[in-house]
Amino acid sequence: MKIFKILSVISIAILAMAFVPSTILNKNKVAKGYVIGDSIKDFTLKNVDNKEVSFSDYASKKGVIVIFTCNSCPFAKAYESRIMDLDKKYAAKGVPVIAINPNNPTIKPEDSFENMQKRAKAKGYTFPYLFDAKQTVYPVFGATKTPHVFLIQNTKKGGVVKYIGAIDDNAFDATQVKVKYLENAVDAMLQGKEIETKTTKAIGCSIKA
Repeated sequence: MKIFKILSVISIAILAMAFVPSTILNKNKVAKGYVIGDSIKDFTLKNVDNKEVSFSDYASKKGVIVIFTCNSCPFAKAYESRIMDLDKKYAAKGVPVIAINPNNPTIKPEDSFENMQKRAKAKGYTFPYLFDAKQTVYPVFGATKTPHVFLIQNTKKGGVVKYIGAIDDNAFDATQVKVKYLENAVDAMLQGKEIETKTTKAIGCSIKA
């Protein structure tokens, strides 16, 4: 009788699992995201000019500033000019910006590819603005906010994560910024110095998936 009871319990458990949402079953398979010192996996996404851009296209650069951002988030809008300034300042030094929109446009229509194209043109973006249409890239990075920054240094072993987090310490008032986390990290990296603050908390809107 005990054997039959055990078999019954197992059968019920198997049936129950069949109705468990796939998101729960795959919970342990979700990427935890990069940490400092991790190597970057190559990715390819479509740019607003309709051309595909890969991380490996930047292998000859000293590094890359990858910023997950979007059209709709107030934090992203507040940082937009600063992101443009970062590219103008550091692209010439071999560390350009790559912006990636990770949002689902069915949830945030303002973040559609067409609206990305319009905004990039209107603002005169000097950097790629890529669309993570299938939302496969941002989980690998571990991005959770817009904006969310990842500074990557190109080495003989490939791209290595050197800084993760916020651009600076004041999202809505650039004139009141006291600590420029990202700039300090890029400057230290270019000078071959140890980056003092390697991680900060990204402040912004949650990514819409």
